[in-house]
Amino acid sequence: MALLGRLLGLLMATCLTFCLSHQNPKEFALTNPEKSSTKETERKETKAEEELNAEVLEVFHPTHEWQALHPGQAVPAGSHVRLNLQTGEREAKLQYEDKFRNNLKGKRLDINTNTYTSQDLKSALAKFKEGAEMESSKEDKARQAEVKRLFRPIEELKKDFDELNVVIETDMQIMVRLINKFNSSSSSLEEKIAALFDLEYYVHQMDNAQDLLSFGGLQVVINGLNSTEPLVKEYAAFVLGAAFSSNPKVQVEAIEGGALQKLLVILATEQPLTAKKKVLFALCSLLRHFPYAQRQFLKLGGLQVLRSLVQEKGTEVLAVRVITLLYDLVTEKMFAEEEAELTQETPPEKLQQYRQVHLLPGLREQGWCEITAHLLALPEHDAREKVLQTLGVLLATCQDRYRQDPELSRTLASLQAEYQALASLELQEGEDEGYFRELLGSVDSLLKELR
Repeated sequence: MALLGRLLGLLMATCLTFCLSHQNPKEFALTNPEKSSTKETERKETKAEEELNAEVLEVFHPTHEWQALHPGQAVPAGSHVRLNLQTGEREAKLQYEDKFRNNLKGKRLDINTNTYTSQDLKSALAKFKEGAEMESSKEDKARQAEVKRLFRPIEELKKDFDELNVVIETDMQIMVRLINKFNSSSSSLEEKIAALFDLEYYVHQMDNAQDLLSFGGLQVVINGLNSTEPLVKEYAAFVLGAAFSSNPKVQVEAIEGGALQKLLVILATEQPLTAKKKVLFALCSLLRHFPYAQRQFLKLGGLQVLRSLVQEKGTEVLAVRVITLLYDLVTEKMFAEEEAELTQETPPEKLQQYRQVHLLPGLREQGWCEITAHLLALPEHDAREKVLQTLGVLLATCQDRYRQDPELSRTLASLQAEYQALASLELQEGEDEGYFRELLGSVDSLLKELR
């Protein structure tokens, strides 16, 4: 029995030793099981990626029927790929069979399923990008070479101009030089006139006119209206008329600089007709679309000055321009008030300024109803057209005086007969809506209103 017990103990010891020798040592190590599992997973994914990068990609050949995609297969561009929700597999087919065939027509497609690896594809893509960059670089170099061939650098141009004693000036520099020439006491009359003539060309541009204002040149030209030389007055007014035109900022500064008073003084005094033409041009440019200046014009007796001007002998040309100015001022105010009522787009401040311009009552008081009617006797058709337009806008203000003027009725009847004959000639020539027919319509309308 003792011997049997020893043998049993020896057998148990042998079994224990065998079990311990085959046990996983990690189970007895002092480690975090979760971290160990994560590291093991990462090693497996890395190994799988390496195996995937190293393996040969099989090219999938699409047809017009759906086919299952196997893992690792490369799908050609333009194929239609979907996930089959019933089987859970990815499937692919040709998206547009005809288009696919057309793209392949005339081309050789050499596909070897055992030759394209992921490394081959990466290398081909890198070469493609490198080629595109080289091509773009070549195009840029070619474009730069073409620009250099067609144009020269500004430094070279300046150097050439310096050799020719030619100085490149900006418009601002030119205007400063011209103002200095005009304002210099050492300049002759011819030089001053030439400076003003050149300056008028530049101030037509709105920005240049405002630049003229910025360095004080505008006031220098305004002061030129005080010159004793009629030519200086004429060309100074010529420059001012160009600078005022549709330029509110310059118009405001001109009013503050006393331009309106100086222009009216020249028109009210004995001056050459050419000078008065330019001065009237400057006055029209200053008053149009500037209700504040229009109000100052009425306060300074501008209507009386213009009345005396049109009543002078030999001033028929000026009379037509004056009538045109009055027509523009009346219609401008009417349109501003109508626009404010219909669209409410006119600024309230500007609308209030227009309402302070009492032009129509002033025209009636200063006798412009009769003056305008008498100007209808002018022989030129263009002058008559402008007078007829002005008579039309003054009709509501001057209707009673028109009816009391027998000469106006006779003139209108004579014009009616004349334009009926001319309109008939137009009709014979095939002009249904001719110029004389329009004039005849204006005359007929006035006669109808005055009956």
